[in-house]
Amino acid sequence: MNGKYDFPYEIRDVDSETAQRIMKYFKGERTGYVKVGPKGYFFPNKYKLEAAKIYNMPVRPDDVFVDSYPRSGTTWTQELVWMIANDLDYETSDAIPLTERYPFLEFTMCVHPELMKEFEADNCDSKEKMRLLKAVTQPGREQLALTPSPRFIKTHLPLSLLPPNLLNTAKLIYVARDPRDVAVSFYHLNKLMRTQGYEGDFKNYWYHFKSGLHHWTPYFEHLKEAWEKRHHPNLLFLFYEELSKDLPAAVRRVAKFFKKEFTDEEIACLCDHLSIENFKNNKSVNYDVMRVLKISKAGEAAFIRKGKAGGWRDYFDEEMTEQAERWIADNLRDTDLRFPHMDI
Repeated sequence: MNGKYDFPYEIRDVDSETAQRIMKYFKGERTGYVKVGPKGYFFPNKYKLEAAKIYNMPVRPDDVFVDSYPRSGTTWTQELVWMIANDLDYETSDAIPLTERYPFLEFTMCVHPELMKEFEADNCDSKEKMRLLKAVTQPGREQLALTPSPRFIKTHLPLSLLPPNLLNTAKLIYVARDPRDVAVSFYHLNKLMRTQGYEGDFKNYWYHFKSGLHHWTPYFEHLKEAWEKRHHPNLLFLFYEELSKDLPAAVRRVAKFFKKEFTDEEIACLCDHLSIENFKNNKSVNYDVMRVLKISKAGEAAFIRKGKAGGWRDYFDEEMTEQAERWIADNLRDTDLRFPHMDI
């Protein structure tokens, strides 16, 4: 592999038996999976094609990355960050979908070649749909190379798999959420998106999630990497639960991070714009393009769901609740990372 840094981590194929067992439930992947580096980050097979290219991607001083484990409040944080960095430009926010304002750096790894052919067949009756499909599925680093500054970048990759000079060059906002709520939300998204194509119940999904056998896991290693860098001047670490409990305070923290000042009235207007009800009805942020292109399934839950903290209780039985408590406690034992609402 060529590049200034090359790629420092081993990429190992997940054994065929395990991969086949997982693909029985997750229909979007057709080849298999890989685990990366000593922490064993879990990805679809196509990550092999992107790993070194992403790691060696040029970073610009005015780049803004929003990073998280999926379903941790990423979309909410993206819009919050974009609005503050762009001085509350509601007109542009309404006019340009979030997917265009924030290329998704590694999304292409989730689009298997066979699935891509299905998407093309579904959209070949419209030149505009084919244009949109090409834009959505183009590797994020290719989109970003053509994007004028300042660039806003969405990623779910852990810091160790992003360009090593990122934090010394650009800004990154990381958002974390209770893993039980993450699992419930990601379960619904996995059922919604054909790129994951999950067919199974929540209990089976929870097993894959906590066992590190699902995209972007292991969950706690992902969080810990960002938590360890939380004092870096170019990284802002947020908790979803803090945004949910006191959004104006979170807005002020983000504004301070970008050295911006807004009046109380401007902050109140932004919080109204970001309220869950307005967010659910905002076509610019609810990934409507995925429905139009049939990348998301009809009849499944919407991309923006309830935005509720603690909703996991509706999905976990007593056994799963005990499993989760042990799993969380075990993973927090060697760190001072604590979720603001948990007493562990």
